[in-house]
Amino acid sequence: MDDVLWKDDVLWKAADKLRGSVDAAQYRDFVLGLVFLKYVSDSSGEGAFRVPDGARWADLSPAAGGIGERVDAAMGAVMRANPSLDGVLPQIFTRVDQRRLGGLVELIGQVRFGAEVGARPARDVLGEVYEYFLEKFARAEGRRGGEFYTPAGVVRLLVEVLEPFRGRVYDPCCGSGGMFVQAERFVLSHRGRPDDIAVYGQEANERTWRLARMNLAVHEIAGDVRRSDAFYEDAHPELAADHVLANPPFNMSDWYRDPGDPRWRYGLPPAGNANFAWIQHIVAKLGPQGRAGVVMANGSMSSRQSGEGEIRAALVEADLVSCVVALPDRLFRTTPIPACLWFFDRRKSVPGEVLFVDARDMGTMVDRTERILTADDVARIAGAYRAWRDRGHSDVPGFSHAAGLDEIRSHDHVLTPGRYVGAAEADRGDEPAADRVERLAKELLTHLEESARLDQVVRDELGRFSG
Repeated sequence: MDDVLWKDDVLWKAADKLRGSVDAAQYRDFVLGLVFLKYVSDSSGEGAFRVPDGARWADLSPAAGGIGERVDAAMGAVMRANPSLDGVLPQIFTRVDQRRLGGLVELIGQVRFGAEVGARPARDVLGEVYEYFLEKFARAEGRRGGEFYTPAGVVRLLVEVLEPFRGRVYDPCCGSGGMFVQAERFVLSHRGRPDDIAVYGQEANERTWRLARMNLAVHEIAGDVRRSDAFYEDAHPELAADHVLANPPFNMSDWYRDPGDPRWRYGLPPAGNANFAWIQHIVAKLGPQGRAGVVMANGSMSSRQSGEGEIRAALVEADLVSCVVALPDRLFRTTPIPACLWFFDRRKSVPGEVLFVDARDMGTMVDRTERILTADDVARIAGAYRAWRDRGHSDVPGFSHAAGLDEIRSHDHVLTPGRYVGAAEADRGDEPAADRVERLAKELLTHLEESARLDQVVRDELGRFSG
């Protein structure tokens, strides 16, 4: 029962009973804190954490009464015994319904995190439990869940393209730390060692920052992750990152903006939208051979408002943009805003060229509202990038196209992949009606985007004459 308990949603359903007596903003802290305490209690002596006498799970019998006070005391004792956990574990268990808390403690007590669970290390099983809960919390919290969770397929795609085999990995808005976990997993899957990469990050939200610290502890990843706002205070001012992975908040309007900030090398970002502030911060953190992958709202590829078009053009002309990927819709349950991926490279293997990938038709619907990128999807997109990087790429109509700077200039530095990849070459004679409608709708949207762009060009020219 131990290894499949959480997979069958038993833990989730039990934890969900706390909802009525817990502030929604603290709900995940309660559950993840308890799971982590059970893990360190089971694995102390073999694991990376010390658990003092009196703080073990066996000391938390609900029948003894005062369960909330004893859980809080155990959390404090574990933090004092392990400096890396200082300020990370929640001490808020007296605020919840004690009867329901006792029931959850009894249920979690049935899960065993010994040195190994079955044939796998306990750390790996705990990591899966933790990631499972993070995904469930993100779905349950809707749009707020986007503050700390990036869909697993998107994270895997970023990592597979960047290939962070070694070096300094940075995330300026690290959420719950999923980018770091996937980067380490990539290293280990290629027979590397955990210390082949060094992790640096920052997160403005205190509760989310604690989630990240706990997530790193769960996966036994040593990292320097600080709580700070990247625009107000660069937590790692001297860092020259080898790899940056980030999913910044889309279209953030409330952000600290210093017009004299030296990071705005390619243009002053508008006060009402931080998209190009995030991009320029990330570019500024790259070392001489650094590369970055960033999730962005689709508007970043084409917007010309408030100087954003000029910033985008400057980034392209500086030959920093290596690839742009248009993602399918409904990947992000937490936001309806369509998304894309930008990749940057300080030392491009193919100078003067950008790879465009249109992946809008990819992915698999897992229910009526959510799509995922499968392993095959990730492999196809990452494979196209690697082929281009290694100078072995051939354009695939409707999917990928490598464009030179002159071609991009002819599109006024708009980077929407649909403009460059063209239409797919396929026999549509037996195409299902639903697929045909979806394809034609996407083609219509592409034409409407082009029409809107040309309309703006005409208006700009008329404005010059009338002025």
